[in-house]
Amino acid sequence: MKKTLLFCTGESGSGKSYFIKNYLPKDLFYSLKSATTRPIRNSETDGQEYYFRDEEYFYKNKFATFLWVNKDFWTPEKPKWLYGVPEFEVFDNLGQNFIYDVIQPKYVRDMINWFKSKKLDKEYNFKTLYFLPQTNKNSIVSKRANMPDDEQVRNVNTCSPLDFLKANLNIDFMIKCGCGKEENIISKSFIKYLSKLTKQKQY
Repeated sequence: MKKTLLFCTGESGSGKSYFIKNYLPKDLFYSLKSATTRPIRNSETDGQEYYFRDEEYFYKNKFATFLWVNKDFWTPEKPKWLYGVPEFEVFDNLGQNFIYDVIQPKYVRDMINWFKSKKLDKEYNFKTLYFLPQTNKNSIVSKRANMPDDEQVRNVNTCSPLDFLKANLNIDFMIKCGCGKEENIISKSFIKYLSKLTKQKQY
C-alpha cells in the first residue's frame, strides 16, 4: 500500500506551519526537514525545525530539493539564502507518510522529480494542499526575523494557481487557515483523505 507525500503550499504567512503543528492528526505524517543557511532563531533547535548549516554543506551533500531563494538579488558581499531537504532525511524515514512545507509549486515539482529518479514514486502518492493567503498577511510576516533581501524574496516566491500550472501540477485540496483567530475552512475532500490515511495507519 502506497504512502502519501503531502505538499503544503502557500505564500509565507498563509498558516502552513501553524496548521501542520496544531490541526493535523499527531503522528500521521513525518515532517521533512530542510537544511538552511539562515541564522537560527531563539525559539528553534537544530535538527528539530531545520538543520542549520553553512554554505559549504550545501555543495558537499546531496539534496532532494535545493532552493537558493535570494539568487536574483545576491551579490558577493551578501550571504546566500539556501534551503533544501537532504537526501538522508528522506531515506532515513522511508515507510512513513511525509509532509513537506514549501512555498513555491516549482519546488514541489523538483521533489516529485527526485522521487521518480530514485524510483520512490512506486512507494508514494503525491498530493498538494494549497493554503489561501491570509487577509492580514503583511502583519504576520512583519513579526518574523528578516533575512537579507527578505521583502524582495517574498515578492518573487509566490504561490498561486498560475504557479501550479507553470509547474505542471494540480491542486488536490484547498484550505483557509484561521491561525487560531478564525475558523479554518477546509475542503471536505481533504477531511475524507485524512480519514482514509488515519484508518490505513491503524492497520
